[in-house]
Amino acid sequence: MKYYIIAGEASGDLHASNLMHELSILDSNANYRCWGGDMMETQGGNIVKHYRDLAFMGFAEVVMNIRTIARNLAFCKRDIVKFNPDVLILIDYPGFNLRIASFAKKQGIKTFYYISPQIWAWKKSRVHAIKRDIDKVFCILPFEKDFYAKYNYNADYVGHPLLDALRKYHDAKTTESPALISLKQTDSRPIIALLPGSRKQEITKVLPVMVDATKHFPQYKFIIAGVKWQPKELYQNIIGDKQIPIIWDETYSLLKQSYAALVTSGTATLETALFNIPQVVLYQANGISYAIAKQIVKGISFISLPNLIMDKAMVVELIQQECCLKNVVSELEMITTNIENREKMLIEYELLAQKLGNGNASLKTAKIIYEELSLTK
Repeated sequence: MKYYIIAGEASGDLHASNLMHELSILDSNANYRCWGGDMMETQGGNIVKHYRDLAFMGFAEVVMNIRTIARNLAFCKRDIVKFNPDVLILIDYPGFNLRIASFAKKQGIKTFYYISPQIWAWKKSRVHAIKRDIDKVFCILPFEKDFYAKYNYNADYVGHPLLDALRKYHDAKTTESPALISLKQTDSRPIIALLPGSRKQEITKVLPVMVDATKHFPQYKFIIAGVKWQPKELYQNIIGDKQIPIIWDETYSLLKQSYAALVTSGTATLETALFNIPQVVLYQANGISYAIAKQIVKGISFISLPNLIMDKAMVVELIQQECCLKNVVSELEMITTNIENREKMLIEYELLAQKLGNGNASLKTAKIIYEELSLTK
């Protein structure tokens, strides 16, 4: 069967690639045309657009790139018609994907949404577009199925795919990064991971305060989790003359060896929690974008996934003006020197893992998709 898959960022690339792996086991004739990244390509995806060209974060950034987005939408529609897929699979990225879903539905193409957009946090009105244009929604957070039920929509809860990605990493018994081995041989201090995100906007906003905080903790070795598709100069211009190494595209290896972490809000906060690494969550956005978001988001007290899933302040979130050097230093000290604080967070992490269940989200989703498509063949 022919699958058209759209993922607009790094986490979507990961989850889509795992889904494609499971689909290929069920469907030996699977043909994938994708918007995504390198991981989807390794699973046989023909990459039409790379997510590095799609990741616009914030309202202001979207407005500034509105012409590029419009061109991408027009191209995507033409490309879907030309490919004529059996199904369109959308991975998060709602601003773009919901527009494409509306178009595909009018073309008579079956539409599935994996990694449900977080409409429960903002733009709840989008649920009506989902009911109209999406044949099946696959939820990865425990409370999302109940949210959809309030609108008389039967979504499938499949569990969080990060559990699959982590199990795959641990099962592979991946040898430690040569770069990390070398760093540990020359410097035996405990490691604190700096995870500044993958988007340029995230890195330029958050990495500077992370870097400034390092000088207050000479007893630790700080290492940055970098992404290869961003230019090295982006990181080096922020690091300056400070001796902070970068490990490229090996976040899991870095987390596995870390004592604590400073993490930009996003999927990485949940990954860090599932690796049982105490963390402080940092978030800074364009001032205009953040002001607009505050007016739209109602009834949501947290931004990081561990806190959202557990509906409590498991990890400290330093947002906008609170994301300053003084606060970062203070909170990092709390999770590195206060044993009681560390142990409490680790206990909360265990409860979080239990709430997420046993995983196999990719397999569950692939089976439902394949069975649904087989019924229409």
